Amino acid sequence: MYDTVLEETVGLAGDGGDWIEGYLARPLAPAPVPGMVVIHHMPGYDFDAKQITRFFAVHGISALCPNLYYREAPGASPDDAAATVRAEGGEPDDRCVGDVVAAARYLRHLPNASGKIGMIGFCSGGRQAYLVGCRSQELDAVISCYGGRIVAAPNELSERQPVAPLALTSELSAPLLGIFGAEDANPSPEHRALIDEELKRHGKVYELESFDGAGHGFLQHDRPSYRPEQAVRAWQLILDFSVRHLGAPAF
Repeated sequence: MYDTVLEETVGLAGDGGDWIEGYLARPLAPAPVPGMVVIHHMPGYDFDAKQITRFFAVHGISALCPNLYYREAPGASPDDAAATVRAEGGEPDDRCVGDVVAAARYLRHLPNASGKIGMIGFCSGGRQAYLVGCRSQELDAVISCYGGRIVAAPNELSERQPVAPLALTSELSAPLLGIFGAEDANPSPEHRALIDEELKRHGKVYELESFDGAGHGFLQHDRPSYRPEQAVRAWQLILDFSVRHLGAPAF
């Protein structure tokens, strides 16, 4: 692991050229390293999202977490910003794709970048990771952690989120790792089976792992949903996937 990392708040031109804030953590290593876009969960751009970003840097991957709620509430607390976005109907899909692609390009132009860029998302971010992986050709690996509403009924769609990401599976352009809790209700085991079936039908490169004894948000160490044993195994899968598909260093 890398003991020396640089952590800082940066600005980047997101969707439509809008300036948004992001949290960047990168190893101070001379060798080329891959990048990882971290898509925060629905509660927003918070301590947990930044800790995950630092986790990747320590493991030899430059990581950037864009604040997808920045436009609605610049400078607000994560809770207030998330509440504002929820009240407006959620993060618009088109804008999310633009912001994540902008973050990927930012990572790709860092001085020690290898050019390989992955993406990981949690909760609503897991849905967004699947969505962006289908709508962009710029990612080399996609990791979706308990992404709710990848499978969605017509009455769950909206003007801001007009499509179920599952419907776009044929366009998925990178290997996918899906992490699920067996006791989760959103996505449910039935939704996981539908995702598996659709990925298989389209001949995609993918791995889906479901963890017994775990529900939604089981990777979040500061919440009652945290399951340490399952989380340790899931993080190892995530790192192994990053080694194989991004060329991340194997420690």
